Amino acid sequence: MTPPELNTTRLLLRGWTPEDHAPFAAICGDPAVMRYIGNGATRTTDQAAANITSFQTQWAERGFGLFAVQSKETGDLIGFTGFSRPDFLPEVLPAVEIGWRFSRPSWGQGYASEAAAAALAFGTDRLGLTDIVSITQRGNSASARIMQKLGMVFDRRTIDPTCEREVEVYRLPQTYGGIGPL
Repeated sequence: MTPPELNTTRLLLRGWTPEDHAPFAAICGDPAVMRYIGNGATRTTDQAAANITSFQTQWAERGFGLFAVQSKETGDLIGFTGFSRPDFLPEVLPAVEIGWRFSRPSWGQGYASEAAAAALAFGTDRLGLTDIVSITQRGNSASARIMQKLGMVFDRRTIDPTCEREVEVYRLPQTYGGIGPL
């Protein structure tokens, strides 16, 4: 499957392009952005490019994946949102994870909530996904707030075995009926 384009008021969620490599590498090279991801290590340009290739493969193989998120105002890539399989945390499988990562200059403007809400609606309404979680490292209150805005509820606290950091798992209730105002 090729990712569809989803439009929100301020954002375009779309498939990945070669032009996304440099801005995505900059996002993944920012220590503040990567602080709560895995062991907190930044990514090299080659690692970021490999991530994009993996995102494209996931769309082709699974019919879902991570969207590139572009600002309509500037045309710049500002991050990603969408779905992945949280293989790093087997205890939540077969759930699908909704996640996001945004550039530091885009923080605090509601972009992650706006993009994730569009992706979540796509996943539930068009793909029929029902078992959806979101995972954040303990202390990442900004991501936890987004999860709550999306209507997700705290499910459990556990340890990410890949980095031995404590994570919180939020889950979309099975009675999910759409996203309220963000």
